Amino acid sequence: MSQARLTVTQHTTNGVHVVALAGEIDHTTADTFRQALTADGGSPRYTVVDFRDVTFMDSSGINVLVAANNTAHAGGGWLRLAHTPTPVFQLLHIVGLDDVIPLYPTLSQALAEQNAA
Repeated sequence: MSQARLTVTQHTTNGVHVVALAGEIDHTTADTFRQALTADGGSPRYTVVDFRDVTFMDSSGINVLVAANNTAHAGGGWLRLAHTPTPVFQLLHIVGLDDVIPLYPTLSQALAEQNAA
């Protein structure tokens, strides 16, 4: 049996923590996802998550996103999602998260919105 894998790449652009994910987000990788959303042991104020290379996400990923969004808002910041593939978008839509967390077609659009704000 193959274990689900999740690869995380992170960087900061103009004060925004950018988390790029590749692979599957499920109960076996949720902690990796959760840890990626904390920069240097604390929750960053502004975060964009790039889902471009995510092939699967279940309710474990939804739970991580809800918690990260709540933490960001509590600190006066925000969480944005970019490049949500159709299966991920459908899951976000079914649970209504697309009405709570802004979705952008590209990473550059999510970051450009920060510059306009």
